[in-house]
Amino acid sequence: MARARGRLVLLLLLALTVLSPLALYTSRLPAALSPIQTQDFPGEITNQGRGGKADKLNALPLETVSSLKEPVGIVFSEELTESKSQDLPLTKVGEHKSRMLSEVTVAADGTTLKADEVIEQVTTLEPQDGSLVKGAGISDEQEKNIGSQQQSSSEESSQDTMLKQTPEKVIVENSQSAKTDGKTKITVLPDVRIRNIKDQLIKAKVYLGLGSIRANSQYLKDLRQRIREVQKVLGDASKDSDLLKNANEKVKALEQMLIKGKQMQDDCSIVVKKLRAMLHSAEEQLHAHKKQTVFLTQLAAKTLPKGLHCLPLRLANEYFSLDPVRQQFPNQQKLINPKLYHYALFSDNILATAVVVNSTVLNAKHPSDHVFHIVTDKLNYAPMRMWFLSNPPGKATIEVQHIGEFTWLNDSYSPVLKQLGSPSMIDYYFGTNRANSDSNLKYRNPKYLSILNHLRFYLPEIYPKLDKMVFLDDDIVVKKDLTGLWSINMKGKVNGAVETCGESFHRYDRYLNFSNPIIAKSFDPHACGWAFGMNVFDLAEWRRQNITQIYHSWQKLNEDRSLWKLGTLPPGLITFWNKTFPLSRSWHVLGLGYNPHVNSRDIERAAVIHYNGNMKPWLEIGLPKYRSYWSKYLDYDQSFLRECNINP
Repeated sequence: MARARGRLVLLLLLALTVLSPLALYTSRLPAALSPIQTQDFPGEITNQGRGGKADKLNALPLETVSSLKEPVGIVFSEELTESKSQDLPLTKVGEHKSRMLSEVTVAADGTTLKADEVIEQVTTLEPQDGSLVKGAGISDEQEKNIGSQQQSSSEESSQDTMLKQTPEKVIVENSQSAKTDGKTKITVLPDVRIRNIKDQLIKAKVYLGLGSIRANSQYLKDLRQRIREVQKVLGDASKDSDLLKNANEKVKALEQMLIKGKQMQDDCSIVVKKLRAMLHSAEEQLHAHKKQTVFLTQLAAKTLPKGLHCLPLRLANEYFSLDPVRQQFPNQQKLINPKLYHYALFSDNILATAVVVNSTVLNAKHPSDHVFHIVTDKLNYAPMRMWFLSNPPGKATIEVQHIGEFTWLNDSYSPVLKQLGSPSMIDYYFGTNRANSDSNLKYRNPKYLSILNHLRFYLPEIYPKLDKMVFLDDDIVVKKDLTGLWSINMKGKVNGAVETCGESFHRYDRYLNFSNPIIAKSFDPHACGWAFGMNVFDLAEWRRQNITQIYHSWQKLNEDRSLWKLGTLPPGLITFWNKTFPLSRSWHVLGLGYNPHVNSRDIERAAVIHYNGNMKPWLEIGLPKYRSYWSKYLDYDQSFLRECNINP
């Protein structure tokens, strides 16, 4: 009996020894399971992260407990985590909006990224304003969610972001996101190091003006030394490859100084005020430089280059050494033949006139039918004749006259000639008192004092035996045959011109003073303007409608320059109001003297291209991209051009 009791006690002890550990292990099993292993227990998963503290990611600040929502997305299985070769299942657009960083993430191009790689992408692609860069593997919806999180970050964090400019951020700011074939990639723009260095210099200059920084004399001295070193290695470099070898070392030293300065200066409002002051100062300097640029451009446009000053002197010397018989042009009988194609050209620029004549003749189908009537001043009369005597334009006919030959053109007949010689006009250009003068320099061009600029309004008087002419400015180039202009039916209009109302500044209100009641009641301020430079004039209709008298009447009304400023286009718009026939735009393309973006197709299709503006092709300030159209019609091997050192 005693042996049976002992056996029972032994069995009980053995059972207690075996079952107790099992019971204890079973009670602790749920707590030991990971979130992935408890995927069958959603109640446990939803409680994860509530109540425990977690370290914050710098790039992704955590939401508060009250705003934390259950993430919607794929919860990866243990098999999927361990087997990285398996593909993730595809889901509908917008179904997965989880912001959780799993151990495995699939990029846009299908490649598998580890969690630490994703975190590295996010943290290194954080721009200066603290928002994530689109195109770094983040969808639009995720970008919105992350942006809302970042807006709730503290003010101190945003101030630190503003003051701290790391090279990685600069790279992102100067990069482009390109999406090709479903793949998103970051394309870094060139010369990022140059831009980074300049940004560091700007920040350093801001620190120099801060009170807390200036109070530390030793730091201020060191900072100035670092700035000088960086400026020296930067020099005139415009690209990264131009930087000196020790540039990185100097820039890092400056960055270290800026980190110290940031610790000394915590008030961002002072930095903002300093930056605003610097911006205001830069804007003032920019305004001053723009004014100076306008003045210098106007000065360069009015200045005669040395070569163009030499040329008429050499030509005049040769002309007066010729026999009187050799000073005459051939085929003078063609000058009054109305069946030929006649051109009027008024200029004192020999080289420009030569290009106009040469380009017209070389592109003409029948050069012998073209007649050029050139009028210049007394000073350039002999040189102009000598040029065309020594460089005859093929079979075309040339006539050269000077203003003195038109004895009928005097003060009593021409109001504009009387005004140009008046003391008030001379004082306007050459007087010392400029207080009440016009601030716009383009209206102060002395070319307006030359009657050559106004001869276009006297074509019927200058050429009484001709019925139709084409007027050409000296800053144009002819690219095609112009004989078709004479066959255009102008329907009773006097002037044929290309309209220029494509831009707002080519309307009537930009040339005429519509605050004057005489102008306001006579013209439409939004009427389309047109171009002087290549015009067809019906001289017979001009005489019949007495256009010259209309021109004189308006010039008398504008004696005090209250209707329009000086020039020929405003009185032309008035004189030929409702008397202008619009030509096709392909006849005349403008803007090559001021606009670097003239459509190349328009230039190629144009019959005439016009270098209107200050940047004439014979000046150094001329636009290089258009100069070849002009220079191709000059022979730079000609002796006079070589002697005066005139080159293309």
